[in-house]
Order: sequence, then structure tokens, then C-alpha cells
Amino acid sequence: MKLNSTLVKVATLLAIVGLLMLVLAEVGGLVDERQQRAMQARYSIEQAQAGRQALLGPVMRAVCHETWEATETKGNATVTTTQRREFYPTYTPERLDIQGEVAMEARYRGLFKVNTYVANTTLTAQWKPARPQAENPKGRVTCETPTISVALSDSRGLREAQMRINDKEVAVLPGTPFEKLKSGFHALAPNALEETLTTKVTLQIVGTGDLAIAPVGDNNQVELAANWGHPSFGGRFLPVKREVLEDRFTAQWRISALASSAGRDFFAGEALCAGVSATEGEPATRYAAAPDAAPGSGCIETFGVNFIDPVNTYSLSDRALKYGLLFIALSFVSVGMVEVLRRLRVHPVQYLLVGSALSVFFLLLLSLSEHLSFGLSYAVAATACVSLLTFYAAHILGGWRSGLLFGLGIGILYGALYVLLHMEQAAMVLGSALLFAVLAAVMVLTRRVDWYAMVRSNASAS
Repeated sequence: MKLNSTLVKVATLLAIVGLLMLVLAEVGGLVDERQQRAMQARYSIEQAQAGRQALLGPVMRAVCHETWEATETKGNATVTTTQRREFYPTYTPERLDIQGEVAMEARYRGLFKVNTYVANTTLTAQWKPARPQAENPKGRVTCETPTISVALSDSRGLREAQMRINDKEVAVLPGTPFEKLKSGFHALAPNALEETLTTKVTLQIVGTGDLAIAPVGDNNQVELAANWGHPSFGGRFLPVKREVLEDRFTAQWRISALASSAGRDFFAGEALCAGVSATEGEPATRYAAAPDAAPGSGCIETFGVNFIDPVNTYSLSDRALKYGLLFIALSFVSVGMVEVLRRLRVHPVQYLLVGSALSVFFLLLLSLSEHLSFGLSYAVAATACVSLLTFYAAHILGGWRSGLLFGLGIGILYGALYVLLHMEQAAMVLGSALLFAVLAAVMVLTRRVDWYAMVRSNASAS
């Protein structure tokens, strides 16, 4: 019994579609591999320079001793001993003002760009510390010279640091006296417990990716500006005011201790974790990841900004691949429609070549986007594939008119895909509308086709 040629061709086309799906899966694996290499490049930069930065301070700490005389009767004798305890009064500012000017510096590992920055930052803190009181009625309290400290999550990024206390410059020393805030610096503050004081710290820090700030003051005002037009604000607080231009942004935060747990986290001995929580635009897996500064995370609460790339070529390539099967299916439907309506015969090998050209587009897009901008890479890859398919379709569909119409349809598909890639919120609506339009066109054009007669004629011809 001879097999129906139409059924054989349909089965062959399904096998070709399955083969092309394997090709798209391999291209998807290549996208993942390149993305992993980009993350390794970032990790390499972080290890060689500095990673994501978090900033805390300034905060004050003193080492105090309380002594008192205790008497005890032993038999007929009265014994007097000197008792002693050591404690560590710690103070956060009543008011903390932070101003930062961030300049971006691109670093490269091979083809991969990593966003690093230099932040020139001024921290102004005001205290009214209360002198420690004795717990014992007869106790006497003496305190060593207090220290004022600023902590960083990665002290390798500290280029310069100066501190002035009541308008007097003091020497800056490495490290902090806090167990979980080892990275940073401190300075001695004589007579700090005796008077109201103002501390002004100027520092230049280098970091990678994002910058976080812990609002440990009772009242915190923060203003950041950068020559970067694509910030992603994250952490536990968003700016109360921001202005984002094409190549620059400014942002302001006003945070009270009534709204933030950062001060309580600090007094509880929590750690200062690197990076800003709840940021967008980065892969979920990080080589230098740290816990988010969220309640219950063991980290001091922070907020800040992530300096993301406006276009992540690998994520866009991955999203484009998700439409690869749709591209192939719509192209095969277009060729099949010409076969049905114009009584042409297109060999399965020709279908395979058309599908291969569509699949190569995604490989071209990935490779070109590592050297050119994504928009230009997309235009070059799409133009090359549309030109090739137009030329080939003119021969398999019986004329340049059909070839140009087919190429025009493929070009419209590429244009629609580009819009889909840049309209993440409306991608599903646009994609659904496109599918509905194609289905409606197929149904309208084939409404008078006698499919049974076509199958019978193909069977008799075979």
C-alpha cells in the first residue's frame, strides 16, 4: 500500500521542525555559556579591584570602665574590695547627611564589559552623646578616648579618606572596633563625650555594580548623582525625589529611624552585607552574592542604586530565542500557503534550508552583539537573513514577486520581534495579537480550499 504523499510530507516537515528545535536549543545553550562567562568576567574584576559596596557610618564607640568599692563581712572582719566592669557605649548620629557624586568606569575582560564606579562621598554627622552613667551608686566611670568609625563591605575599594571633627582634621586609622564590621577605618575623637560634635568625612571609594547605604542615623538625608542614565533603585527604600536623564541621574532619600531598622540592626551586631537588595536587571545567580539586607536576613538594612546596563544583550538574545519556534512555524505556514494557493511543490529540503536560515539569525545576533550595539547587531543579522530568504524564495516560489512578498513578511516578523524584545510589559498582548492575525489570514485565504480533493489528487498522483 502506497503512503499518501501529503501525509508523508507533513510528517517530514514535523521531523524538520523537531530538528530545528534542537538547533535552537543548542544556540540557547551557547547564550547561557556566554552569559556565564560574562559573570565570570565580573567576578574577576571584583576580585582584582573591589566588589559591590555598602557604606555605614560614621558611628561612635567608647570603651568605659566603672569601678566601685564593695564591702563584705567575713567573721569579725570587714573586707573591702574594688569591683570593676567594662562596657562599650555606642552612638549613632542624630543627623546624618550623605552626598555622593559617582563617576562610572568601564572595565573589560576580553569582550565582556563590567560596570565599575568611583564614588566621591561626603558624610556629615551630628551627635549629642550622653556621658555614660554609673550603675552602682558608688561607682565611678572613666572612658578611654572614643573612636568614630566608617565601615565598608569591601575596604579594598577605599582610595582616599579624611575626617574632620569639629572642623579639626584627625588622623585616620585602618579597621573598626566592631566585630562584624572589620572593613573600614576609624579616628580618635578626644572629648567627644563632653560636647556636641560634628564629624565630616570625605572619602573616595571604588566598587562594582551597585552602591548601598545603611541609614543608621536618627534622621538621614542622602543625595546621590551619577553620570549614568540607567539606574535601578533598590533596597528597603526608594528615593523620595529623582531625576533620570539620558546620561545622568540624581536621587534623594529622607529616612527616619522610625521607619528604618538599620540603627537597631547595628546595635544588635548584624553584619553589613554587600550590595543592594531587590534590584533588577541581573541574573539570579551571582558569583559574589551576599544576603539581601531584608528583615531576618542577618544583615543591616540598606538602600541604594544598581548601575545596570540599559541593554543586556544575553538576556535579549535569550528572549529572542523563545520566539524562534514561532518564527519557523510562521515561515513554514507562509510557504505552505503558497504551495496550496498556487499549486506549487516545495521540497522538504527547501523547507529545511529556510528554517536553517531562520535559526542562523539567532547565532548571528548573539555573535554580533558582543562587538556591536544590540540594535545594530539585530539590524545587520535581520537584513542578512531577509536578503538571503528573499533571494531563495524567489526561486522556490516561482518568481521575484513571490520572493519579495515572502521577504517582506519575514522582515515584518523581525520588526515585530524587535518590538516584543523592548516592550516587556506588553509582549504577551502583542505576541497574542500577532498569532491571531496570522491565524485569521490563513483561515481567510484557505476558506475555499477543498482539502479532501487535494489529498485525493496527491494520493492518485503518488
